[in-house]
Amino acid sequence: MASSTVENYLKHILLLSETADGLVPMGALATSLDVVPGTATTMVKALADEGLVAHRPRQGVRLTPEGRQVALTVLRKHRLVETFLVNVLKMDWAEVHAEAEQLEHAISDAVLNRLDALLGHPTTDPHGDPIPSRLGKMDSQVYATLATCVLDRPLRIVRVTDQSEEFLQFAEQNGLRPGARLRVVDRNLAAGLVNLRPPTGDPIPLSLAAAGRILVAPGK
Repeated sequence: MASSTVENYLKHILLLSETADGLVPMGALATSLDVVPGTATTMVKALADEGLVAHRPRQGVRLTPEGRQVALTVLRKHRLVETFLVNVLKMDWAEVHAEAEQLEHAISDAVLNRLDALLGHPTTDPHGDPIPSRLGKMDSQVYATLATCVLDRPLRIVRVTDQSEEFLQFAEQNGLRPGARLRVVDRNLAAGLVNLRPPTGDPIPLSLAAAGRILVAPGK
């Protein structure tokens, strides 16, 4: 059984690989894990010796099939735990990430499968993040963001990628949760601002940076 440190490294490499073009840079990995680059490099070399990653010095790191399977299992645990904490225990969606970070290393596969069944086999967590299946499959569909989508078309929020407590509280206060319907009526690149229009209520101004953290699909 992998240690919690090994699981954390593999999970972060998996998450970073969603946006990395090829290998995950070591600097990005160190920043994601909040460790110094030397610590990350030492750990990655150990993971490479175990056959869990492929490491190219001065270039980056990627998961091997074995490492990816471990990472997907940890990510599945994390996102199912978050779903349980929000849907069943009614915890705030802005507070469950830290709890799931702890519980993902303690829950057994048997309990995980029971949890999955109890929740009705969800495919996304409360933030809209895809939940890997028992077979290690995960939705990789690419979505537009509120910063890049077409203007004045019906949209549906599918995912909030910034899961800091502050951003999630902001999203909650403005009704920007997965499933919410809206339109982007204006985008001012010079001012770095977009204006959103929900079905009811006042328009919502949003910075381009914040808009880039909210993924959307065509709505009705």
